[in-house]
Amino acid sequence: MKPWMIVLIVVAVVLIAIIVVLYFLGKKAQKKQAEQQAMLEANKQTVSMLIIDKKRMKLRDAGLPQMVLDQTPKAMRGSKLPIIKAKVGPQIMSLICDDKIYDSVPVKKEVKAVVSGIYVLDVKGLHGKQIVQPEKKKSRFKRAIEAAQEKAGAKPIK
Repeated sequence: MKPWMIVLIVVAVVLIAIIVVLYFLGKKAQKKQAEQQAMLEANKQTVSMLIIDKKRMKLRDAGLPQMVLDQTPKAMRGSKLPIIKAKVGPQIMSLICDDKIYDSVPVKKEVKAVVSGIYVLDVKGLHGKQIVQPEKKKSRFKRAIEAAQEKAGAKPIK
């Protein structure tokens, strides 16, 4: 056997081993996420709150309780999370918001929010008012295509 064939076989075996390990780690993480989601659903409650401010900030700068900081993995402590400062009853609290609804949360408005612990799962307008979803920003590529189509006189594609 030639040396380059041996190297090729070793590389293929290492790649296969990495793929197998990633597969099992992914399955384990998926089970863990399903358990956490079930726990969030079991503990959720609807609360009326006044949203004061919302920002993406690091966990240690957010003003969350020390117990929360101690329980988070060290890798996550440096990452930025969507944080909402809200007045719930008489006290002002910092809450972690779900990424999916962060853009739709109105600032300086009273809302009904579905909360599980310090995690905001959903936000609805108070008194049946609908919260307006902001339009997603278009990428540079889509804007350039639309500009080119307008110059050419063609109808823009949506």
